[in-house]
Amino acid sequence: MDFNVKKLASGAGVFFTRAVQFTEEKLGQAEKTELDSQLESLLARGDTTKNWTERIFRQTEILLQPNPIDQTGARIEEFLYEKLDKKVPSRITNGEILGHYMHEAARDFGAGGPYGSTLIKVGECQKRLGGAEREFLQTATLTFLTPLRNFLEGDWRTISRERRLLENRRLDLDACKARLKKAKAAEAKAAATPDFQETRPRNYVLSASAAALWSEEVDKAEHELRVAQVEFDRQKEVTRLLLEGISSTHVNHLRCLHEFVEAQTIYYAQCHRYMQDLQKELGSSDGDVFPNMFAGNPSVSLGASVTPPSVEDSPGATVDMLKLEDVRAPAAGTRKAKVLYDYDAADTSELSLLADELITVYTVPGMDPDWLMGEKGNQKGKVPVTYLELLS
Repeated sequence: MDFNVKKLASGAGVFFTRAVQFTEEKLGQAEKTELDSQLESLLARGDTTKNWTERIFRQTEILLQPNPIDQTGARIEEFLYEKLDKKVPSRITNGEILGHYMHEAARDFGAGGPYGSTLIKVGECQKRLGGAEREFLQTATLTFLTPLRNFLEGDWRTISRERRLLENRRLDLDACKARLKKAKAAEAKAAATPDFQETRPRNYVLSASAAALWSEEVDKAEHELRVAQVEFDRQKEVTRLLLEGISSTHVNHLRCLHEFVEAQTIYYAQCHRYMQDLQKELGSSDGDVFPNMFAGNPSVSLGASVTPPSVEDSPGATVDMLKLEDVRAPAAGTRKAKVLYDYDAADTSELSLLADELITVYTVPGMDPDWLMGEKGNQKGKVPVTYLELLS
């Protein structure tokens, strides 16, 4: 019990000394040992790495799980499974849920009808999209989020702990310097030669005794200062080594970033392929329906009337690769459009427009979705979708 009390009292004394030193530094009443410029640079670099890693980590979490409520629940579930040393089960995605609902609706509406059969096809596509999303979430979490989290919860916590210890060692060192300075000043004052005519012998003896005591205090303060300096230097090197490891962290996070981009590329490529297959399937099965629907329904947005390129077409293929004189308007699917703004053609493949004039527009296979083929009189060329208002 005595040992614990002494240890507690010693710890309280050290804490009080550090608090006094810190307060006097803030008030400008005490000197402060400054760190070397290299270590200060490493500290600043570490803080920047931590702050931006934390922001990127949080925003990536939001990107992968936009719903804050679902995100909170997912974190709680992951925490519980982690504590139980069990694997977190795969969660069903919104796309898979939508696909399931479409299948159920098709069963009630009748799978043999046009609407029911289309619901089944779209539902299957939504399930494939949801499965691709689930794989992307798992890959992104494993290859990108987990390394960032490990740095924030592991390496950075160690660095922060050693930095706090370095600050305590610095406060101890500066407190020892201040104590030594005061002891030397008191020793010099006590060692001053007294005036024998003005001072009684007894006071002279007391003065000599005080000088001896202060000399011992100076020796003790110098020893404590040497010990504090050694501990401070050792802790400074430990902190420096940890901060220099930030470079390795950057290299690791760079590799993880490449893997994250690769996962995104695969995911979006899958989604694009699934949607192209779906549109191709719907176009082949309902080819007589969709063009007439778009041509006769002015409420349909212009963007929806643009026929996407087929799977076999090159992604970079556009109408520029075609000869305009060979392009013919389709028998069905042409529409009238009103020009909203003046537009000057950039080249011979485009059609110049004047505001408020009426033109005929239609799609051409392989054309960029942001463009349509337009005709007015005997002139023909590409026109930008954003400059048009669909009329009929």
